[in-house]
Amino acid sequence: MFTSDNFEIIAVTARNLCPRPLWEQIPYIRDTGITRVILREKDLSPDDYTILAERVLRACTEYDMQLTIHNFPETARALGISSLHMPLSLLTESICYEFETVGTSVHSAEQLRLAESLSADYVTAGHIYVTDCKKGLAPRGTAFLRDLCSRTELPVYAIGGITAEKISELRQTGAAGGCIMSSAMRLSQEFSIF
Repeated sequence: MFTSDNFEIIAVTARNLCPRPLWEQIPYIRDTGITRVILREKDLSPDDYTILAERVLRACTEYDMQLTIHNFPETARALGISSLHMPLSLLTESICYEFETVGTSVHSAEQLRLAESLSADYVTAGHIYVTDCKKGLAPRGTAFLRDLCSRTELPVYAIGGITAEKISELRQTGAAGGCIMSSAMRLSQEFSIF
């Protein structure tokens, strides 16, 4: 069981890494103590994304988890979901005011300032460590994360190569938490990351 006072772990989906349908992965994620999922499947069409989101939402509701919609505000509206994560290039003040919680991803101090000016509620910052999701790209590291955290009152969540072994180091940066993708998608009864 994963527990971490004042450091939230968020699972970010990548269905191509998952050994089962995403909605069937939710109980495995919940067993670690994680209570929030960002449904990131940005390669899907709006209709296919909404179909998937309906199934994942049912599982999240059953297992008392918060679902955050990624990149598809129309799906969030249709399903009555109040938490949205948008790419910074698509983020607007009106979206931030429409939804209860809106986050975005940033990769620099300038992007952080823009997210703040648009009234984002939180940011994810990365990639912090080496990760297969960003093959060949150098990680920004914990100094970058610490600098961003020092510049804002917004919660900042580390993303990219986050593992259980790195959480104590991440806590020292002032981050509000971390996002995990690959390890969350590979959870099973036989294997747990925490």
